[in-house]
Amino acid sequence: MVATTTALRRIQLGNALAAFGSGFTVPFLFVYVTRVRDMSAGQAGLMFSVLAVAALVVLPFVGPGIDRRGPRPVAVVGALVAAAGSLTLGFAAHPPLILAAAGLLGAGIAAIQPALATMIVRCTTPQTRSRAFALQFTFNNLGLGIGGLIGGLIVDPSRPASFTVLFVVEAAMIVVLALVVGGARMPAAAPHAAGAGDGGPKAGWRHLLRDRAMVRLSVVSALIFFTCYGQFESGLAAFATEVSRISPSMLGVALAANTLVIVVAQLAVLRIVTRRRRSMVIAATGVVWLLAWIVTAVSGLLHGNAALAAVTIVAAYGLLGIGESLLAPTLGPMVADLAPAHLLGQYNAAQSLVKQLAMAVGPAFAGAMVGAGIYGPYLVVLMACSVLIAVLGVRLGRGLSPVQNGLVVASSSTQGPAERAEQAGRSGRPEDAKAAALAA
Repeated sequence: MVATTTALRRIQLGNALAAFGSGFTVPFLFVYVTRVRDMSAGQAGLMFSVLAVAALVVLPFVGPGIDRRGPRPVAVVGALVAAAGSLTLGFAAHPPLILAAAGLLGAGIAAIQPALATMIVRCTTPQTRSRAFALQFTFNNLGLGIGGLIGGLIVDPSRPASFTVLFVVEAAMIVVLALVVGGARMPAAAPHAAGAGDGGPKAGWRHLLRDRAMVRLSVVSALIFFTCYGQFESGLAAFATEVSRISPSMLGVALAANTLVIVVAQLAVLRIVTRRRRSMVIAATGVVWLLAWIVTAVSGLLHGNAALAAVTIVAAYGLLGIGESLLAPTLGPMVADLAPAHLLGQYNAAQSLVKQLAMAVGPAFAGAMVGAGIYGPYLVVLMACSVLIAVLGVRLGRGLSPVQNGLVVASSSTQGPAERAEQAGRSGRPEDAKAAALAA
């Protein structure tokens, strides 16, 4: 138990330090490539899409790699690749090299995320898992916000070298993540029924695609990542600087406000959402984000008043943070409760795959809309997506068991045979239900 607690602390520490490094670059990436490296808004959108497409290429192999080799080596390799991409991005002066660096960064981050999620699940029980994911998200955003605030004090669009410093710091912190997580002693993976892991990666993906609850969660997750995370570094930053006309340094302040809301609200939100339907928490997130995009639209109308425009943008970032706080203790544990023990890495990788797919489409969509200067329809689409998240969140709950929907806490750190039998029955395939029942 002590070893498991120590491993979890190392995971949280490494994640926080890597997030601190990312905070130096995340708020300023769009500004960097457009104002310093002279890329167009469309090219910038392409770069963000390359980040996500690179992840799409590697993620189908990451999940099976985690389940076969363990999450720790996957996290270390991913961190080293991401560090190389970040360092290259800071020195790249031409679009082809910038795109190549973005590919390395995207591939590395893609490997890190499901590996860390799997490590957290293995180091927790169902009773402590939501809190662990919530704390991971809090520490992640605390590091991101502090890094963004410091980065805002360093960055100067007239001095390209100031941006290089930001990327060097990010690369160094990602290497620290590799060192810290690489030394963590992980508990052994939970045993599973004989033959459960046979068939290789393709069999795992087939099992996942037959899991209707996971497929529904993937659809709503895609909307979630498109509507918020797919816009943070591209469309929202562009709207704030080009329409609301706030300064690049104010973007760092807005991100810090987002972080402050998450850090202050996360534990209170955790108490609120505990033992409440996870599907309804997702629906509530859609409502909060609808309000956030409405406030963003208002900031564009106030561009003549710099102070008011800045205040409304900061408020929009804060509202997005409230929605993120609702999701942090919800999505990760839901995926863990849906996943059979031997496919935990693959389910986490699938969730990351959905995220990266949405974040490939999101920035490309934002780049096209921003490049054409049609900001009004851009915000209307995001408002509509927020409403759809609320609707699909409500409908998602109809296909979940009480354990999967967070109303009942499972009695062990992984799904038991009875839970797998119930999940298999919900998959709609009688043979799955029969096999799981026999295992029970």
